[in-house]
Amino acid sequence: GAHTKEPSRFELGIPLVASDSQPRPTPAVQSRAMNVLENTVAFVFALGIIIFVHEAGHLLMAKAFGVRVLTFSLGFGKRLFGLERGGTDYRVSIFPLGGYVRLGGENAEEATGEPGEFLGKPRWQRILVYLAGPAMNIVLSVGLFAALFMIGIEVPNLSTIPSVVGGVEAGSSAAIAGIEKGDRLVSVGGQKVENWEEALFALLTSPGRPIEVGYERNGEVRKATVTPGEDPKYKIGDTAGIAPSVRPQFIEITKGSPAAAAGLKSGDEVLSVNRRPIAGGRDFVEAIEAQAGKEVALEIRRGRDTVTIPVTPRNEDGKGKIGVRLGLYQRYPPAQAIQASVAYNIQIVKQMFQVFGKIFERKMSAKGALAGPIEIAAQSGEAARQGFKHLLYLMGFISISIAVLNLLPIPILDGGQITILAIETLVRRDLPLRFKEIVTQIGFVMILGLMAVVLYFDLEKNLPWKKSAADGGKDGKPAATAPSAPAPKTP
Repeated sequence: GAHTKEPSRFELGIPLVASDSQPRPTPAVQSRAMNVLENTVAFVFALGIIIFVHEAGHLLMAKAFGVRVLTFSLGFGKRLFGLERGGTDYRVSIFPLGGYVRLGGENAEEATGEPGEFLGKPRWQRILVYLAGPAMNIVLSVGLFAALFMIGIEVPNLSTIPSVVGGVEAGSSAAIAGIEKGDRLVSVGGQKVENWEEALFALLTSPGRPIEVGYERNGEVRKATVTPGEDPKYKIGDTAGIAPSVRPQFIEITKGSPAAAAGLKSGDEVLSVNRRPIAGGRDFVEAIEAQAGKEVALEIRRGRDTVTIPVTPRNEDGKGKIGVRLGLYQRYPPAQAIQASVAYNIQIVKQMFQVFGKIFERKMSAKGALAGPIEIAAQSGEAARQGFKHLLYLMGFISISIAVLNLLPIPILDGGQITILAIETLVRRDLPLRFKEIVTQIGFVMILGLMAVVLYFDLEKNLPWKKSAADGGKDGKPAATAPSAPAPKTP
């Protein structure tokens, strides 16, 4: 029914024990407890908005077709508070980790033939009611990413960056295989690649597995075999030591720095320093460090304009510093931001199905690709700690993911209900009630099984002793990481 929407229904309890007889918590325990609290608050905020929007889609479409809506609940379980309006009980329930819409006459045993019953409406209207939830999640995701692109977001536009090697980490798999700076990747794992979006995805989804790379050097196509590393926690690969060739951008300008005094701005792209072309972050850092106390001319691309700005690096221990943080940045005017958001969402969906394919082919671990409530809560907390923009970015990703998952033809999900109604429309009659009950039960068992597996994966990734092993036992960071490029210093 329209009230069984989310595949991730769950209850989350956080036991809090306080006693004078207990030892005083250590700073590490206090920090862990604070992280749990932050994770929970960020998770409830993010998922609450996403599910509210989803269920609002069902509500609004049902109301538009004159369907009687009995309950609109944010959360499950006992009603805490709310109001009744227009025959609908709008409520907040005790467990705020989900939501549902209850429609009048939604089940055959409840149908009485009165006007406004859901089953009394034409099938095309019922299909649109089911479709409205995922559609609203898509609208939310497009809106969030569009807003972020208008504000400015530290996300590389890899699909526009040619697959040219900007650097190779010494001692890496790529270095051993003979790949060099300036080579152009033409294929990875037998698949043709033209940009870094395609090349990076192929490498990251091949953890710990030898993969053939085709590259062009001086007009000659050569072959090499590289082995991307494997993140022990998420079971995804790295770049095998290959970095893209991208011009650096300023993503942060330090107040009171030479860069701020010169008028440099976040989003500026460096083209050259003293007419010397800049091919990457390391080139820029080296060029600036070599000019301590000397004025340099920076050729900058700002939007569609190219400007030259003089700046004098501050001398710090014999090295030039101008006070900027480098990265990859995207910011667009409103119309272009919406276009970029739609394209970005399409790319996310495309890669989701590619990942599913690799899981079924046993080329990638489901453990790293799937996330349940515990992992999503951990990611929500981490995103919130990094900044509100990062949390909005994660919300956009979760929202489009929920839309896609709900549209899969799995019984009890929106996509399963739409599939049944579409079949009934084609055969021009209702399917037997017993058949639909069995199909629904099968779908319910499938969802429970998926939830159990995902929760197991979550525990594997987030239990303290598991995390310590995966993190290599130091600083809470994985022993194997997936850098997109050799990390430049901050000049």
